[in-house]
Amino acid sequence: MKRLDQRVALITGAAGGLGRATALRLAREGASLCLSDRADLTEILALVQAEGARAIAAPADVTDVAAVEAMVARTVAELGALDVLVNIAGISSHGASDDIDAMEFERILRGNLTSVFICCKAALPVMRARGYGRIVNMSSILGKNGGNPRPWLDPAEQKRAGSVAYGASKAGVHALTYYLAKENARFGITVNAVAPGPIATHMTRNFPDSLRNLIPLGRMGAPEDVADAVAYLAGDSAGFVTGEVLDVNGGAWVD
Repeated sequence: MKRLDQRVALITGAAGGLGRATALRLAREGASLCLSDRADLTEILALVQAEGARAIAAPADVTDVAAVEAMVARTVAELGALDVLVNIAGISSHGASDDIDAMEFERILRGNLTSVFICCKAALPVMRARGYGRIVNMSSILGKNGGNPRPWLDPAEQKRAGSVAYGASKAGVHALTYYLAKENARFGITVNAVAPGPIATHMTRNFPDSLRNLIPLGRMGAPEDVADAVAYLAGDSAGFVTGEVLDVNGGAWVD
């Protein structure tokens, strides 16, 4: 039996690098999928259906409460349930605290943190009614390590790879994960996060070699590394794991 047979999963950000790898991984584990993104979902929908998965596409802006509620309702109406929510949708931001303004900071918080709250709030009543649920939030090493750059050694790193707003938004995802895990444990719902380190996608094409060389395992991560972690937390074998932030970073940050 596959890990997610008879389960229905909703994945936001499904058209991106991490979303695509996660969708394919969960499809291979037997899940039925609702794929959501603001970008075109045609390709990933075809790919997961080619894996034999029952799947629908539900484009949505995850910062829009009404759109998210409609997305959840559609998942239940067309796929029959909602067992797993994977919050991958988000936006990137570059810049140290000297280089961004309050408007940019608030934009990133809404796109990466408020959006996760909105999606969880819409999905949780469905999961509570079923007495079962798995929520996996996508975080980042940047929510833990204060940023990759080392300006005391090389000020240019701060200019090339600073990300204070992004890091703060992901640290907020950690806190939200902890709170929701405790609030929902009595309903049979687990809430966890995955915190990737540098992953080789189009977003990290310009990642400085000086920082890449600090990864103990000697390579950038692959989207499939993250997808495997999500699949574990989404399955029944992780039923006694909740309130956890699982690092997938090649040893770049250990805690």
